[in-house]
Amino acid sequence: MTLRSLAANTPSRRANWRALGLSLEDMEKPKIAVVNSSSELAICYAHLDGIAKIVKEEIRAAGGVPFEVRTAAPSDFITGANKAGSYILAGRDIIANDIEVQVEAALLDGMICLTSCDKTPPGHLMAAARLNIPTILVIGGYQPAGEIEGEPVDVEDVWSGTIGMRFGREPKFPIAELAENAIMGPGVCAGMATANTMHSTVEALGMCLPGHAPVRANSPKMQANARAAARRIVEMVHEDLKPRDILTPGAFKNAVATVLAVSGSINAIKHLQATAIEAQNGLDVFALWEEMSDVPVLSAVRPTGDIRIEQFEDAGGARAVLKRLESRIDTGALTCTGKTLAENLEGYEIPGPEIIHAMDDPVGPGPSIAILKGSFAETAVVRLGIRDGSRPEEFTGPARVFESTAETMQAIEDKVVQPGDVVVARNQGLRGGPAMGGSASVILFALDAAGLAKTTAFVTDGQLSGLCLKGLTVAEVHPEAATGGPIGKIRDGDVITISVANRSIDVNVSPDELARRNGPGWKTPATGYLNTFRHDVRDMSTGGVLTPSAD
Repeated sequence: MTLRSLAANTPSRRANWRALGLSLEDMEKPKIAVVNSSSELAICYAHLDGIAKIVKEEIRAAGGVPFEVRTAAPSDFITGANKAGSYILAGRDIIANDIEVQVEAALLDGMICLTSCDKTPPGHLMAAARLNIPTILVIGGYQPAGEIEGEPVDVEDVWSGTIGMRFGREPKFPIAELAENAIMGPGVCAGMATANTMHSTVEALGMCLPGHAPVRANSPKMQANARAAARRIVEMVHEDLKPRDILTPGAFKNAVATVLAVSGSINAIKHLQATAIEAQNGLDVFALWEEMSDVPVLSAVRPTGDIRIEQFEDAGGARAVLKRLESRIDTGALTCTGKTLAENLEGYEIPGPEIIHAMDDPVGPGPSIAILKGSFAETAVVRLGIRDGSRPEEFTGPARVFESTAETMQAIEDKVVQPGDVVVARNQGLRGGPAMGGSASVILFALDAAGLAKTTAFVTDGQLSGLCLKGLTVAEVHPEAATGGPIGKIRDGDVITISVANRSIDVNVSPDELARRNGPGWKTPATGYLNTFRHDVRDMSTGGVLTPSAD
């Protein structure tokens, strides 16, 4: 019996657990939380009850006692329907807190997290780092995309096609037909959007078993992965292998390199920073991003290129990327296997070298994501993808400032926005949104549909979907408008200069003049949990953590 179990094995607990059917022998075994975000609302999570059953069976067979616990299940296309998507990011911290309330409060010995859509992987990582009990993640897998007339279609086609129609761009297939065929089963969005980026990040951090990300949802391979992870978590409890042993600066270096190598979602930056805050390892992920900026793009998965996520998985996925990166990363980092990354990669041969390129033969130069700083922002993020000259990287133009997504969209439709403009959509940050609500991603797709993506620049203090990769787009500007940042004080006509080469974003207004100007304050009303989030959330330098335990 573990020390935690001894402390928790009181007569009253024994009475409760005996009533649940546990035997006296069970009382002596490791107690494992099976963290499940199953939901009938969203296809991302619809298969997890079946995976939880497999995991529980295997934990029992391995000598543990599983307790299934549930958490919130945020999904962009479903729980983003209200409050301009504010509940999406806010759900990340609810997940971490849900786990603390159930797992830490019950003094369980370890946990295995069934991780699926965008916000569950960081929520699980944050909880693992905070609780610091043996933890392993099971990758929930991606959904199968459909076909129309022999051509693959997925949810990105539905979304971009719907927005495009508003601006006169006909989708490649009728929207109704796209909606019927884009998603053919459970799992997260196909492509290297935020979910698959975070799944790959989990493996790079060493928090899931090797070769598990990405994976086809509900496939025999995923089920076998779940069984292997269930056996391993019982071993980890006996070994007392904890997340903070794994979530070291070296592990984060490996994760950053992996995101850059696959041109992943910019959302990974704040999620990694939030996890580092919870791990209390003192790491500045934004600085680490610049340190690793020489990592080139090794695989061009949609939306960066034409490679589909199935091809990426079959080529070796995150494991193959890490193998390619061996010379640039910290292979001495410990992983959930109890071995170092170097030991995990020893003897591994990449099955798809034409899909996941070598460092000396990349798809494109690095970085695929860069951090900008200057008089306009302390930090801001730009996703560059494959830097082949098809998108501008230097831009100077007058600001066209908008206070909401709806106002911006109307201006694009009315042709108020012109080539050469820097479109600024503010009040969409952690507090202004709140929780980065505001659907800034829609603006980017609208600019593309209106033929303006390559002739304008787009700047926002909001976040972008991992599907977004169009034009020169600067997001997650910190400090945000609602907290008095320069983005809240600029006016139409102020000239903004963006330079990827210099990693800079500046405005031609003096600090004294900016100080004299008033910002917009909090324009979006918020009640209930969103109001609590608005008042308690930390700024982007922490990854937007909410919990006071991060102090």
